[in-house]
Amino acid sequence: MATYHVRSNSFPSRQHPVISEFNEQLRRLRSSEEASSSSTYSASKLSALQDLHDCVDTLLSLPLNQQALSKEQNQKRVDALLDGSLRLLDLCNNVKDALQQTKESTHELQSILRRKRGGEMSLTSEIKKFLASRKVVKKTVLKAMENRCSLSSLKKEQDTVEIVSMLRQVESITLTVFESMISFISGSNSQPKSIGWSLVSKMMNTKRVSCEATNESNDFANADVALNLLISQKVKTTDNKLEDKAQNQLQNLELCIQDLEDGLESLYRRLIKTRVAMLNILNH
Repeated sequence: MATYHVRSNSFPSRQHPVISEFNEQLRRLRSSEEASSSSTYSASKLSALQDLHDCVDTLLSLPLNQQALSKEQNQKRVDALLDGSLRLLDLCNNVKDALQQTKESTHELQSILRRKRGGEMSLTSEIKKFLASRKVVKKTVLKAMENRCSLSSLKKEQDTVEIVSMLRQVESITLTVFESMISFISGSNSQPKSIGWSLVSKMMNTKRVSCEATNESNDFANADVALNLLISQKVKTTDNKLEDKAQNQLQNLELCIQDLEDGLESLYRRLIKTRVAMLNILNH
């Protein structure tokens, strides 16, 4: 009697090139997250995430995967994935709004620094207004992350359908990248209450660092620190130099924000594309 090996997964073949590409992109993203602290973020992660979602688009176009997702017994899993995709879109919008608000405040403060140089009381007031705005942004994006535990209601259930398992992995790594990005935007390595003169010296000699940040560089945190130094009573004698430094840090921050906004916009379009593809499969 002939023996047949029945598989529960939905992939047509593990030799399909998109599967290898998918696994490589996922590996790169996981390695990147493990190698970086929560206070750093690299725009390259957004780019890698976009590539991963491009792989998903190809996977969803494969007939056997479409058949698997459209089966009635998989309806609950697909509904959970759709729910998660909607929350990811909302989270992406929240981060985009936070970046836009910070960019506008940054641009305005740069103009004020140029116009009101030497007007200590007025300048201090405007800087405090900017820092207060930053606190609002931090609270907003951190609150947006509170729903992260409910992104998928079926994570404890073992998947027998491989396309579902891989879509969940994409959801999970996308959320992880957002967490890293939100930590970066919050400037969590900023410690304005414990600023010392060694840090002043370090900041006076720091050159422009792009959004390809390292563990020691966070443009959001650097701007917060520079502005807190500028209004600190301890550093009045170096106000002019610190104003220059604050301007440079704000310029760096504006460039970093633009990089992140561009990456987020591209990712947002891919998230929508994935969601539409799943909906089309269900409605086919």
